[in-house]
Amino acid sequence: MTTTDSLDLSAHIERGLSDLRELVALQSVSAQGRMLPETADAVTALLETEGFSVARYPGQVAPVLVAEAGDGPFTLLIYNHYDVQPEDPLELWDSPPFALTERDGRLYGRGASDDKGEFVSRLAGLRALRERHGGRLPLRVKWLLEGEEEVGSPSLGAFVREHADELCADGVWWEFGSVTPEGQPVVYAGLKGVVCLELRCRVAAGDLHSSTGAVVDNPLWRLARAVASLRDADGQVTIPGFHDDVRAASEADRAAIARIPGQGEALVEAYDVTHRLGTPAEFNARINLMPVLNVNGFHGGYGGEGSKTVLPAEGFVKLDFRLVPDQDPEKIVALLRAHLAAQGLSDIEVVELESHEHPSRSDLSAPFVQTAVRVAREVYGHEPILHPSSGGSGPMHPFMEYVGAPVVALGIGNVAGRVHAPNENVLRRDFETGVRYALELMDALGQG
Repeated sequence: MTTTDSLDLSAHIERGLSDLRELVALQSVSAQGRMLPETADAVTALLETEGFSVARYPGQVAPVLVAEAGDGPFTLLIYNHYDVQPEDPLELWDSPPFALTERDGRLYGRGASDDKGEFVSRLAGLRALRERHGGRLPLRVKWLLEGEEEVGSPSLGAFVREHADELCADGVWWEFGSVTPEGQPVVYAGLKGVVCLELRCRVAAGDLHSSTGAVVDNPLWRLARAVASLRDADGQVTIPGFHDDVRAASEADRAAIARIPGQGEALVEAYDVTHRLGTPAEFNARINLMPVLNVNGFHGGYGGEGSKTVLPAEGFVKLDFRLVPDQDPEKIVALLRAHLAAQGLSDIEVVELESHEHPSRSDLSAPFVQTAVRVAREVYGHEPILHPSSGGSGPMHPFMEYVGAPVVALGIGNVAGRVHAPNENVLRRDFETGVRYALELMDALGQG
């Protein structure tokens, strides 16, 4: 790899920013079905200009694109998405959400970071790689882009399974990542799984006078009893069998976690957290390795001003589980149902919501992971912060399960990037370094 060569990236960076400007202007909001075919067309044109052959497949919401170019000893599969979140509330934007705007070293616009900025920074790096190698690519690059990520990627799992041969690769570069304010790249080698549910309880056809509480059970009490039975005071899930399939962390996982700086101080300070779970020393291990249950909302009865002496007829609770390898979402739902029945709460209905995501975690000793970390160290000039798993979730599992390749996530996001919120942004500095990283990672992989 030649990280000190004289290749001037300024033209590639400016062209990448021009690409980003044009893509941000396309309002590809998947939740509302806006401009998805048009954005798929624009992405296809960008890739075809760089010599990619692009196949287009129908998805449930938006087209799925699979592109391929180059040849060499290593095949890299890159995953990105071209859809974005809605811009609402519009009045909180300081500049038009679908016009890339630069202020004080930041580039603002919906998709500037998630995920159009990530895509075009990698494409700009690929152009620079071609220049370095006289117009050729020294590795095979496959690119999968979907337009459904912001609505849960309903087509992706089945698509990857059905097209596994077409997507076969030696390593997968995931769609996101971040850089600390000090310039340290943050690398993730996995994602937790997620299961989203509602618990629903009804005791009568309509609300009753609260005097009947002496003889009629209350759905909110039943739900509270159910929720209280699912977790202990330390945050450990208490459903029998829940932890049976949890994969033990490897020695490499624990070593990486031990090197992560901080013990959650930034989170506590940013959100004025008053009740922590676990000790500060356990923070990074719990975020990376611990399966958790969250109560997202508790609903029912009267919530208006003053009192209303009512016994509500029904109520519901929204929950999510964050899972770790090798927990299976369907098994977790079955264990929950069995637990509620054992508590005498079989009348509480368990309703599965969005599609579940399986957990995934790469082997940190895999050569691809090690190369991604080494190149990050050289390009950013800082020691990368390597997480065996993000605390969040996404459709990474199908790539590991069906493509059979390790996955790493490293990108151009930042802690103040306001992804999914008004004034989404990326630092111009991080965009520029992201182009350099794409160049050097692909060049290193191409050298075998």
